[in-house]
Amino acid sequence: MDYSQANIPIAFCAGMATFFTPCFLPMLPAYLSFISGASFSELTKSERPKKTVVLSSLFFILGFSVVFILLGASITYLGRLLQHYQAWVRAGGGIVIIAFGLYILFGMKLSFVEKERRVHLRSRPVGYLGSMIVGVAFASGWTPCVGPILGSILVCASAAETMRAGIWLLVAYSLGLGVPFLLSAILADAVLSRMARLTKYIRPVSVACGVILVAMGVLLIADPLHLLRKI
Repeated sequence: MDYSQANIPIAFCAGMATFFTPCFLPMLPAYLSFISGASFSELTKSERPKKTVVLSSLFFILGFSVVFILLGASITYLGRLLQHYQAWVRAGGGIVIIAFGLYILFGMKLSFVEKERRVHLRSRPVGYLGSMIVGVAFASGWTPCVGPILGSILVCASAAETMRAGIWLLVAYSLGLGVPFLLSAILADAVLSRMARLTKYIRPVSVACGVILVAMGVLLIADPLHLLRKI
């Protein structure tokens, strides 16, 4: 088992942490409303058929998952081309992940991260395919608080020993973000009526995520699994 495979549970947790970031959780009602075509009132009162909301969410999740997984495959392939410089890739990647962790933990300023590259859609394309397109558009832009988490997982993918391992990291990340989103769609009336309570967890989750990213960076640089293989 290589380092990236050991990080699959962490990638899943990173996806869940992304769900609780300040640029995702507060926007949850808007996302659910936009992809399903239901108003906030219809969602909280369960006036829109549950099947429509859930299926729209599934296609939205599929959309951003495809983009994330393709990114993972591409960057893992690039990492494999630099196989002879793997030690440097790990060291550089570890430094980047530590920087991202400190950025989240202490609110440090990284100008290249704070530039928003999101694709904006003025109106929702019709149907479930439209929901998938919205998911693709969502994944095509990094916001200041989502970028460091996703970027860290992509850095880990670049250091993966096989493309399959790198892809699985992004599958796990996508599931980590998709599962709570899908649960929110299934329980939309209960979740949306308690949004104020949920948002209080944003800062604790951010702190925990920052600590985990710093630890991931240190482990990537030290590569303890590689050292164990030599014993």
